[in-house]
Amino acid sequence: MKIKSLHYFSGLTISIFVGLHLFNHLCSIFSIDQHLEMMKVFRKIYRNTACESLLLLTVIIQIISGLSLFRNLRKTATGNFEKLQIWSGLYLAFFLIIHVSAVLMGRFYLHLDTNFYFGAAGINTFPINLFFIPYYTLAIFSFFGHIAAIHYKKMQTTFLSLSPAKQSKGILITGFLVIILIFYGFTNHFKGVQIPKAYKILVGR
Repeated sequence: MKIKSLHYFSGLTISIFVGLHLFNHLCSIFSIDQHLEMMKVFRKIYRNTACESLLLLTVIIQIISGLSLFRNLRKTATGNFEKLQIWSGLYLAFFLIIHVSAVLMGRFYLHLDTNFYFGAAGINTFPINLFFIPYYTLAIFSFFGHIAAIHYKKMQTTFLSLSPAKQSKGILITGFLVIILIFYGFTNHFKGVQIPKAYKILVGR
């Protein structure tokens, strides 16, 4: 129960940040400048020593507790949403390890501003976008999938004539729409993005 509690509360903390992060990415559908301006606003909230330290701590707790829960529950999971919860959680743990490490490497080793172009470089460069597009797609889908699965487990009442299963499916559909919109913005409306010279080191150029 202690592990579940730690996982739950660390997940809530991370979800707040991810919500802001995804909203920031959605701003790219209007323009890259809009994305960068919104990022400046959000960084005033989370990019300080106290908040960043708390966020990193919760990420570590989330990964360790999540892997422990996966190991204990993967053989006993029944039902589509329960299976979705544990497998999406496993991918999120993998993603957090890679993504957080990459961001820290970019900031402190490569001395790059890990802004819009940090993510857009891989998405807009062939052939490595063959890795990065599925990598980010699965991350966003896993985030919404994890929420949908938890919602299905916790919310066992009908809401606005929708059963818990339909509510959770609605969360998954929202996730798919977010994925499409973010890629729409990060590829400059599917026309491609001009990557600044400083960020081309990320794609080996």
